[in-house]
Amino acid sequence: MTHQPDGPLAHLRGALAELEERGLRRSTPPPLDDGALSFCSNDYLGLAGRFAPDDVAVGSGASRLIAGERRAHAELEAAIAAWLEVPSCLVFTSGYAANVGAVSALAAPGDLVVSDALNHASLIDGARLSRARVVITPHNDLDAVSAALRGRKEERAWVVAESYYSMDADGPDLVGLRRVCDDHGAALYLDEAHALGMFGPRGRGLAAAAGVSPDVFVGTLGKAFGGQGAFVAGSHVLREWLWNRARSFVFSTGLSPAVAAAATRALVEVAGSPERRDKVHALATRMREGLAALDRRPLGFGHVVPVVVGASGRAAALSSALASEGLIVPPIRPPTVPEGTARLRFTLTARHDASDVERALDACRRAFERHG
Repeated sequence: MTHQPDGPLAHLRGALAELEERGLRRSTPPPLDDGALSFCSNDYLGLAGRFAPDDVAVGSGASRLIAGERRAHAELEAAIAAWLEVPSCLVFTSGYAANVGAVSALAAPGDLVVSDALNHASLIDGARLSRARVVITPHNDLDAVSAALRGRKEERAWVVAESYYSMDADGPDLVGLRRVCDDHGAALYLDEAHALGMFGPRGRGLAAAAGVSPDVFVGTLGKAFGGQGAFVAGSHVLREWLWNRARSFVFSTGLSPAVAAAATRALVEVAGSPERRDKVHALATRMREGLAALDRRPLGFGHVVPVVVGASGRAAALSSALASEGLIVPPIRPPTVPEGTARLRFTLTARHDASDVERALDACRRAFERHG
């Protein structure tokens, strides 16, 4: 047998070449230089540039169940629970770990998971790992959720959704979703990753804005909090179960105490700085108005501003055109979004100002003129 340079991985070269032909191959972006203007950050409130406390340990040293429990973890979890007005909270190392661990620990074989068609990969993977029966419903379709629950044979059912879908900048009717769950005896599992800090009283999210209490509330510390990690909040029994059975928590080194302490500090600003949210929403409104004036009407509402452009190659070309003018707006392509709906996705943050938005709109006008 002829020796291949990459051995048993040689076939990956052909697979990468196929991705290249389809306009789907990703590569490592260059470090952001001082002159570039990023419109793809999730640092919505502009808190990521702050320094962590210098008197807190960097590492936990072990899983929290073994020897990794630190005071910073308990302080952060207590602060989040008080902010959200729920009994308890458990912090994970990432949003992906939180969703994979929580969904797979809560749902079980013999249960039903009703999952929105546009749910994040972490929710999808958690549902798969749970080995429950999964019904995927059309995006934000309450009637479909109700039908799935009404027709089930399983005793337990979990309705899994996001409050704000970052690729479409929309969300479900949360009051209606809560009502459907209650009518059919189902638990509501809600991921507020992209809404937390940006909507609702004291930044508590879209569920709080709607007066809705999910049974399982997931939030991230890596977006509006400007840090890293995530949490699952709710009842005491929920936390106790996840402490014992969420594999992504049980078998991971505990979140860095320094990161946890930084998140506790950030919470003060997230909850107490409505002017930051107001600024971002005002900038996003101007961005949406400016794009609409260019005959490129964005999807949805709020601080994420997606513009569908169609083919993956066209999205990549537009992104390159913007990059040539110092704007970082990566193309969003399949499998992140459905085929034929590649898009540019602008995220507005408190680090932007009005002149940044006008610069972006001018660059967009030239890019759209050049690429149709």
